[in-house]
Amino acid sequence: MIGPPIVVMMGVAGCGKSSVGRGLAQALGCAFIEGDQHHPPANIAKMSSGIPLTDADREGWLAVLAGFIAEADRDGRELVVACSALKRRYRAQLRGTSLRVVFLHLRGDKALIASRMGARTAHFMPTALIDSQFADLEPPGPDEAALTYEITLTADAIVADARLRLAAMFETGGGAAGEET
Repeated sequence: MIGPPIVVMMGVAGCGKSSVGRGLAQALGCAFIEGDQHHPPANIAKMSSGIPLTDADREGWLAVLAGFIAEADRDGRELVVACSALKRRYRAQLRGTSLRVVFLHLRGDKALIASRMGARTAHFMPTALIDSQFADLEPPGPDEAALTYEITLTADAIVADARLRLAAMFETGGGAAGEET
């Protein structure tokens, strides 16, 4: 791969995208974009009411995040973005033509996710939407540049391992498709 990585933290709500993403951005010394902050008010209202988003609802939001990624790619900058990126087509939209985008998939079971979501405060996503998140999730395929981590690992452990694996990928030009920890 050419240039520094652009990492998209992906997974269902409550998996730790924001926490791990902030930690990874700090470790890499780059900017972090919290995807949830870029949802339009209508999306937030819909989710807050327990109504899952449709592909059409997500379209504009994904376009905004894809714009940030394309800009970082053009400028040769590292970037970490937190975005659910649940479906393969969403990931394709986010990646665009960049060869530097790596998806870091945080994976966990419904019970652990529900526990984490129940403990959160000041977030618009209710636990009632867990099933819809898992229903929409299409895990990255072996042909996608992705690293997958179990969320039973600590955020620090994920950040440390991801940092090493990203460095190896981008120094050697090797692929990351389908790698799991």
